[in-house]
Amino acid sequence: MALATFGLLLGLGAAAVNAQSPLYGQYYSQCLPGTASSSPVTSNPVTSPTSKPSTTPPTSTVSIPTPSPAPSGSCNTTNTKRATGKLEFTGVNIAGFDFGCNSDGDCTASAAWPPLLQYYGHDGQGQMTHFVNDDGFNTFRLPVGWQFLTNNAATGVINSTNLATYDSLVQACLGTGAYCIVDVHNYARFNGQIIGQGGPTNDVFAQLWSNLAAHYANEPKIIFGVMNEPHDIPDINLWAQSVQAAVTAIRKAGATTQLILLPGNNWTSAQTFVSNGSAAALSKVTNPDGSITGLIFDVHKYLDSDNSGTNSECVTNNIADAWEPLAQWLRCNGRQAFNTETGGGNTASCATYLCQQIAYQAQNSDVFLGYVGWAAGNFDPGEVPTQSGSTWTDTSLVKACLAPSSGSQSGSTGQ
Repeated sequence: MALATFGLLLGLGAAAVNAQSPLYGQYYSQCLPGTASSSPVTSNPVTSPTSKPSTTPPTSTVSIPTPSPAPSGSCNTTNTKRATGKLEFTGVNIAGFDFGCNSDGDCTASAAWPPLLQYYGHDGQGQMTHFVNDDGFNTFRLPVGWQFLTNNAATGVINSTNLATYDSLVQACLGTGAYCIVDVHNYARFNGQIIGQGGPTNDVFAQLWSNLAAHYANEPKIIFGVMNEPHDIPDINLWAQSVQAAVTAIRKAGATTQLILLPGNNWTSAQTFVSNGSAAALSKVTNPDGSITGLIFDVHKYLDSDNSGTNSECVTNNIADAWEPLAQWLRCNGRQAFNTETGGGNTASCATYLCQQIAYQAQNSDVFLGYVGWAAGNFDPGEVPTQSGSTWTDTSLVKACLAPSSGSQSGSTGQ
């Protein structure tokens, strides 16, 4: 089935890390006709593109901001918006290590396709350097399948060879001076079984994060994304306990200062984050010392008719239904959220609505830390810039809205 948004074919996924040949990869049920749920928020399937020529990226001189503290809880109705603001994190997902992962958490390690030239992928290093130096981005989310990290073993023990391969992308990201989100892209599952609720135990999940965090404990610009898009979780309070196990493991591994992103149910949708109980349950998650410093809610929101991000046209800026009520709740409760997946087609409607969404988030930058667009890396065409010699050309949506240089943060919200 051809997806209107990106003109991609389902089922064709990634080049294998070892075999270096096309394999069937990412395949999401939300993209099938008649099977989309009322509010899925998922990443999208891909077609394997050809590799790009080698380039040597220039050295970055980007200045990275320090995250601001969460606001003190205040429900004063006259303080529901900030008249001005600037988002602290603006970024792009660099997809490839998540290829071969389905929304039931069934991943195949060999289907991962590292978005780096040395692994016959797109030039993710060059993309990130361009995004930082030419567009002003300062954050990249680096999704990876749990199975890739453990070489398909249902364990928290990380395969050193596979970690070294993933780490090559992380180091390329850090080399730009940007923040780098380590994102386990498994939908709160391992091969269909929910973490802490019939699947891997919380101890196994904690072991995975302990090992990852120990590897990056001394990197202040690493952000830990506990889990991509949990969905259909039977017990949100049990899920919060699984998240707590990961947070405790990360902090005890020595990563005491980095941000940790806490995901909720229903694909961690910004629109239902409060109503489905995710906000209340995850509010109980703390650092080992009982504080909530650096614990940020992880939310996603697309702008098309079924909230999937798979349609070329956008129909909403999400302000009235999602961002405004969430901003009020966050401000009342002294918390912050980070929109780590959003985007749309390279169309006029998506440019209009996404620019308005970004402007609203910037006006409420005390509670919204930023956004990360889906996706570049090997996710063709998506937000993948094209290269001609030393010149990179962005997609129309990146130019119009996603790039900080576009000025979208100071634009109109359409209200």
